[in-house]
This record gives sequence, structure tokens and C-alpha cells, in this order.
Amino acid sequence: MKQRRILLVDDEIAVLLTLKAVLEISGFDVETAASAKEGKSKILKREYDMVITDMRMESDASGTEVIKAARTAKYHPAVALLTAFPLSDEDSDAVGADKMLVKPMQTRILLQKLEKLLLTHQAKVQVETVVKVAPVKVAAKKVVGKKKVVAKKVSAKKVVAKKALAKKSAGKKAAKKK
Repeated sequence: MKQRRILLVDDEIAVLLTLKAVLEISGFDVETAASAKEGKSKILKREYDMVITDMRMESDASGTEVIKAARTAKYHPAVALLTAFPLSDEDSDAVGADKMLVKPMQTRILLQKLEKLLLTHQAKVQVETVVKVAPVKVAAKKVVGKKKVVAKKVSAKKVVAKKALAKKSAGKKAAKKK
């Protein structure tokens, strides 16, 4: 199994080193950054499965800057906000993190939340990839009388499913006639 890579961004060295040790013991490949500037630079240079950032570092907006950098990365990492100052749900959504983790947190609970976030994020990315890649066909409704033709986009999967259902129905009708 591929070792999952995490970038930790926090200006408190004690928190950074402790969390790094806990995550490495749990099987993660962990890199650290002691500032938002360093974190943004690392996001551009290397791919991570997850970015975990503190909210307040050099400034109150430092964490938001790291989150924005992670959100614009081509490889789409999961993003967790690690903070001692919890935000309201509205503010948390506005910041753009997938998950807000409030410190201090028990190690076991932290690891469970990170595992769950990685799984849900991976599933979300796979769904988005399928939606982007799936070809689209245009199906038109039949013209009845003077009514206009209405075209709508239908995914290729739906077209294939409808054709399979039609063949199955035709096969059942043929079997009944015999």
C-alpha cells in the first residue's frame, strides 16, 4: 500500500514535531512547514494526499492562504484546519477546509478523523473525475404534432443503461410470445 503523504503547516514547533511523530508512527509520510509561506512553497513543489494547517501563524489569515494554495493545486489534496480557536460553521465553510480539527485532541480521535477525511475525500475526487470524464450525448424527444423538439444532455452511462433495459424488455416479450 502506498504510504500517504501529509504536509503539516504550523508555526508552533512543539506542535509540529509532536504531530509529525504521531502521524509517522501511524504510517504516514510527513513533511512539515513552520510558516504559511513555506507551506505554500511545498504545496507547489510536491504532491500531498492531505494538507493540515494551523489557522493563525504569521497573521490571522495565514491558514486561509495555505488552504487556498492547496485548493488550487492540480492534485487536489484533502485539507484540514487545525486550530485552538474554533470557527463557526459558516466561517469554516468560507475558509474552504474539508474538516476543522480543534486542538488539543486525543491522538486516537485525531487519527480516526484523518483516516475518515482521507477516505471521504478520495471518494469525492473519484466521483468528480468520473463526472468530468464521462462523455455526454444529446437525446431528443420525439416531435408530436407541432410541438418543438426538446433536447437534453444525457450521460453515456444513462444511455447504455436505457439500451440494456430496452434489450432486456424485448427479450422478455419475445420469450412470452413463444
